[in-house]
Amino acid sequence: MARLLLLDDEPAVLNALCRELRSTGWLLDTFSEPQEALLALSHNTYELVLSDLRMPELDGVAFLQFARQLQPDALRLLLSGDSDRESLVRAVNKAEIYRFISKPWDAYELCGTLQTCLELQQALTERKALLERISRQQATIDAHEAYLRDMRHKHPDIFTVKRAEDGAVLLQDDE
Repeated sequence: MARLLLLDDEPAVLNALCRELRSTGWLLDTFSEPQEALLALSHNTYELVLSDLRMPELDGVAFLQFARQLQPDALRLLLSGDSDRESLVRAVNKAEIYRFISKPWDAYELCGTLQTCLELQQALTERKALLERISRQQATIDAHEAYLRDMRHKHPDIFTVKRAEDGAVLLQDDE
């Protein structure tokens, strides 16, 4: 089950988000204080982090930068009523946000966007696991190849099979 962190300094916005997302079955951790959300990021694993842009203590871009450091695999999204181009560019460049969601949002679009983000996050997680598995398998193959090279060097005749004219394997040198 996916776990999402939602941060907005306005409780009404958090309540609205929870109402919209209640039927999804996702675990929703909501925070109105950035410091509490950062603490949660250091203790829990999240697939997705959604933050408001304009907050009094810490803006959303700075928060998402910290979130990126704490949980680089979580997708980061920015929520804002402003369409301030400079802030959006800063969010993309510094916090590496994946998507921007505007306030007010369309309920269908919000759920669809978050579902798409979670599917992408799952695919990225699976890709990472497969790459790690391939790396481990390659290390095993490399170790076996090194062992075979060593054996060929120490015992060159061990890899030579002598056969009779009819193809039978000869166990001794006599034919």
